[in-house]
Amino acid sequence: MIKGHGDDAYHFERPMVANFSSNVYSHVDMEPLKEHLRQRLDSVGHYPEPEPYTLERALAGRLGIHAASVCVTNGATEAIYLTAHAFQDRHSTILAPTFSEYADACRLYAHYTPLEKPAKRSEMPDQVLHDVLWLCNPNNPTGGVIPKEQLVKAIEENPETMFVIDQSYGFFTKEELLTAAEAVRYPNVIQLHSMTKRYALPGLRLGYVTANPTLIERIRAVRMPWSVNALAIEAGLYLCEHPETGPIDLEALLAETQRLRKALNAIPGLTAEPTQTHFFLCHLQKGRAADLKRWLAKKHGILIRDASNFEGLDAGHFRIAAQTSEENDLLTAAVQQYPEEHR
Repeated sequence: MIKGHGDDAYHFERPMVANFSSNVYSHVDMEPLKEHLRQRLDSVGHYPEPEPYTLERALAGRLGIHAASVCVTNGATEAIYLTAHAFQDRHSTILAPTFSEYADACRLYAHYTPLEKPAKRSEMPDQVLHDVLWLCNPNNPTGGVIPKEQLVKAIEENPETMFVIDQSYGFFTKEELLTAAEAVRYPNVIQLHSMTKRYALPGLRLGYVTANPTLIERIRAVRMPWSVNALAIEAGLYLCEHPETGPIDLEALLAETQRLRKALNAIPGLTAEPTQTHFFLCHLQKGRAADLKRWLAKKHGILIRDASNFEGLDAGHFRIAAQTSEENDLLTAAVQQYPEEHR
């Protein structure tokens, strides 16, 4: 596991007043779910289901697929490691820059092959000649989305390649994505999902895998019993029944994201890169993102994500996830004060 993920305010003594460092929109009203969980606290006195069948059935009903095509996991991260474990007899290739846990999981099971040319744009590689190809769509940290028609074409033309598609941020884009109901028809597609990004509950650890039943059976075979705790299962069931919980105006959030990008791009020595979701990469022409991060945290109580440890990026890259307009203005004003010789 690499050091230096987002949401690491614990490294600083000063409280953070604005957090742009994780790809979570933190202003979501989750009080209805929290109240529901308060009424279910007694469930922690009993073992949860060894395998969360009840939640898998509920999710399948929401997605319009069979329960045999769903495997609930302890966050999308467990889904990544289970998939890497299940396919340890094959070689994996990863489109970089992207979430580091794909590479970490594949290294753990000794089947990681880095892609020679990092895919910084929202496109498939020219040739798909891989045993297992890992994609993040929308991609973390770039915010790019591979067009659905490109992805379907690659899947259909390369039946020997297993496509592992992480759609944890699928809610946060208006671009058309491959649905779970469409994906389960293919024998070479595994989709990874998060239930906590949309609802700003990353501490709950709840995700799931969708694929055809044969692939899901292979993944379930390496899942530990009781990996999903009782409260997470309760939360998942509640959200299946109340998907409107914690409403987010996505149109407004994406518009605010572009406003923030425009404001940051107006600062000399800084580039805010294009995105198709609510987070994006920035780049300092001079200096290090790590220094900017430390300066913002200590001087302004603002947290960003130093992205220099993403494979394919350099010391000047950092990532921003848009928040409220007031917080975004705080960030812009603070970065404007950062000494020009460092940007």
